[in-house]
Order: sequence, then C-alpha cells, then structure tokens
Amino acid sequence: MSGGGAEVLRDARGRRVGEHDCYGAPVASLVWADDGRLAEAAVRLPDGSWLTVQPRAAHDPRWGVSDLLRGGDTPLTHCAAIAWDRVDAIPPLAEPARLPPGGGTAVLNLVAALAADQRRAALSYRGPYPTEQLFLALLESFRWIAGDEPPALGQGAEARVPSLGPAAREAPDDPGSGPDLLATFRSGALRWSPAPHTRAFPPGGVYVQARERIEKLAWRGHAYYRADWQGVRRRTTHRVHEARGRVYGSLWALDAALEDHLVLAPDGRVLAAALPPPDAAPRRALAPAVTEGVIAVVVAASAPPLGESIRAVAAGLSLEWAPLTGEIAVLTGGHAEISTRLRRALAARLAGAIGRVDRVRLGFATVAELGLALGDALRARAQAHLAAATPAVQAAAFEEPRTSTGAAAGAREIGAAVEALLEDAGQLRA
Repeated sequence: MSGGGAEVLRDARGRRVGEHDCYGAPVASLVWADDGRLAEAAVRLPDGSWLTVQPRAAHDPRWGVSDLLRGGDTPLTHCAAIAWDRVDAIPPLAEPARLPPGGGTAVLNLVAALAADQRRAALSYRGPYPTEQLFLALLESFRWIAGDEPPALGQGAEARVPSLGPAAREAPDDPGSGPDLLATFRSGALRWSPAPHTRAFPPGGVYVQARERIEKLAWRGHAYYRADWQGVRRRTTHRVHEARGRVYGSLWALDAALEDHLVLAPDGRVLAAALPPPDAAPRRALAPAVTEGVIAVVVAASAPPLGESIRAVAAGLSLEWAPLTGEIAVLTGGHAEISTRLRRALAARLAGAIGRVDRVRLGFATVAELGLALGDALRARAQAHLAAATPAVQAAAFEEPRTSTGAAAGAREIGAAVEALLEDAGQLRA
C-alpha cells in the first residue's frame, strides 16, 4: 500500500486545506487566514476522534508563544509555535502523555506533509526533550539524516538505539555497527527529511498507516508496528508482518506470531479482524523467581531515576499463567496474568532446542518478552509514585547512579528467572 486513492485538497493558492483517505473519509482539515498564516487545523486520530490545533493560542515559559492542542473543547497540551506557512523546525511538545494515542504522531505527520509541500529538505528538532519516545514518533513521518543523504527504508547500516525507555528495541548483533542514532538525536546533530505517511480508516474500526508499505495498524486500543524502521529495530508485543502474500497484525513473541488479529491485503483492504478464543490451558502460578527476574528486566530497560520506584510499586507482585486473548500480559493491582499461549510457545521451542545453550537463550528471551509486556504499565505506576514523592526523594532518584553492584544483582535475578521458567516449561512438555 503506498497511499493509492488518498486525496489532498488544495485552495486556489495551492495550499493544503484538507486530506481524504482512499475511502473518501476526511483525515485532516486546515483553515488559512487572509494574512497567509494557519488559522486552525484538525487531524483525525486512530480511534476516529479529532485533535484540533489552534496556532499561537497558548504560551509556555520555556519557549514562549505556543500552539494549543485540543480534543473537542478540552485543551490538552501545547507545542512551540510552528510557522505553518514556512515550516523550518520540529517543535517541542509540552506534555505528550496528555494526548490521546496517536495524537503526537498525527500532528507531526501534518508538519511533515506541509514541509514536503514547501520542499523543505531537512528539519531539526529544537527543544529540550529529545526523548526516545519522540525519536520513535519521528520515524513514522520523517527519515533520519546523520550524514549527507538519508538512507532508504530498510537499507544501510543498522542503527544502534539502546533500550532506555518504555518502547524497548532489539540491539543489533554487532553493537559496533551503524551510528548510535539516539545519542546523535540527543546531541542535536540528527536532521529529519519529511516523509509523511498516508492514513486510512476502512470500515470495521481498523486504522491503516502506510508509506511504501503498510507500517502501522491500530485496532481495539492497540497499535501494531513493523519491527524495522529505517535500520532501527523496534520491539513490540503487537507487530505488523507479512506472510503468504498478506499483511498481518499479530500478538508477537519469541520471533513468531502467537495470535493473528488482523489480516489485510497489501493494498490495505481489511480481510479479517477478530481475536481468537482464549487458550484452554488451566491457570498456573509462576514461581516468585520469575517475578523478580521480570522486574529486574524492566528496571534495566528503564531510565535510572525510575529504578527504585519500579521496585517499590512491584513489591508483592505475583504472576500467573492465564487463558488470555489479545494480550501477552495484563496487570491488575498486584497481580499479572500471562498468556498461556506464551507458555505453549516456549515449550514448543524448547522441544526443538539443541543443547543447554539454546535452552537458556530461549529462557532469557521469554523473560525479556515478559519485561516488554509489563514494562509500560509498571513504568507508569513508577512515574506516578515518584511524582508523589517529596522533592528530596525525587532529587535523590535523579542523582543516584546505577551501580555495578545493582547491575550484578539484577543479572542474578534474571538468571534465576530463566531457570524457573525452563523448569516450568519442562513440566508442560512432560
């Protein structure tokens, strides 16, 4: 799918005033003032709602005049004022967490579309928050430039992006290959070439996002992503992949689909959208050692200031294999349910493993999958925990270095979790 059928509406001056998807549904609208400035814009989000941009309707003490972002009549947050008629930079956003899912990406895509209309070769991010989350969002509407020319999608050296935050990624096999893009981005040296995606809202509630291919899907509150984004490996429990001439949105773990939820034709037509029935396997508690190892994985994959808060909010957490569908893990209170389909997948892979090394590698991969599945929820709780702490405790969290002793303890916890998981899966095989 390359956006065939999508329509851009323009006024007599050639300015973009609207966008329709390939089904004729509106996905963006823009109103220009007589003086040439943007008066208002609105973009449709994956859930079908709309986000409105009111230029220069807010102020921020850090960067001054700002554009207000509203959901309906409710102000949500703001970004640094954008020169919409002559886009020259990617703006900082004050509070991304206040936007609905896909809101920040939708606004960035509008920025990229106008920059492309205006033939801007490259933009820089100007702001105080060059975060990992922003880096990943920019990949959806721009192509990174670390040298003279941006690489084509999926080509060139694989980039090194360490797993520092809630959207964990795989590191390449050779940690010395390719540039460390996240560090380059944080240093302000990375530039971005506009490469907006097209969006479609086919009947049935599925959202389809594409450039040269379908890159992202959204359905029932979940976003499904490709694993590869311009050389960056992106790990996610809900993945877009291709097989047998079709595009799938699947629950993904251990390098395979555990469940197929969406099936599309390459042109974006939705052929099927359904969750499978829950697995029939009985519930079974996981050993406490598995819980401790998963917490250690989440801590290791998170920003250092959150480490102690993660351990605090996860105290007393218990894990249980359960007949889930649509999810690898669900966290409720102090209890987490883990899909029995993951247990079956591990047991099946272990049955074909050759030797101890392969078995241990599968165990580590499974602990990592559990950390990925539970990490966002635990980090959100930890952030709230730290925000409610006293200023002294917050300051100490940001000043406390990650020690080799703490890393060694985490490694021991992860190793014990691997052994416990292998024993558990062995009982299933028996």
